[in-house]
Amino acid sequence: THEQPLMDGVRLDQWLWAARFFKTRALARAAIDGGKVQYQGHTGKPGKRVDIGAEISVQRGQEHWVVLVTGLAAQRRGASEAAALYAETPASEASRAQRALDRKVANQSFSPPAQRPDRRDRGRIIRFQRLEKS
Repeated sequence: THEQPLMDGVRLDQWLWAARFFKTRALARAAIDGGKVQYQGHTGKPGKRVDIGAEISVQRGQEHWVVLVTGLAAQRRGASEAAALYAETPASEASRAQRALDRKVANQSFSPPAQRPDRRDRGRIIRFQRLEKS
């Protein structure tokens, strides 16, 4: 294992990247600037210093995490080491599991059409979509 030097804090965008919430720091920065990340209940800035014990809320697509910072890292490492940098709150875990179950149930009721629409069907679809817009 790698010994972590004592740090006085890591940038928020860097920590999110190291904790594997985003594939790149640029994506982490864009999410922070877009208001998808909250630090201690407030909209954060990419350069905000992360402290151990802080609460971070991350919205990515349909997923939403609320985590407590348990470790600091400025470099991206393996998934198991990244998972050690935070602890998800029990309420967040339950909420994510419920939303995943809801999505699964909703997707089960969908059945794709037996074949692609032909010319007449496409015309009907287009006319229907025009009616919906007006």
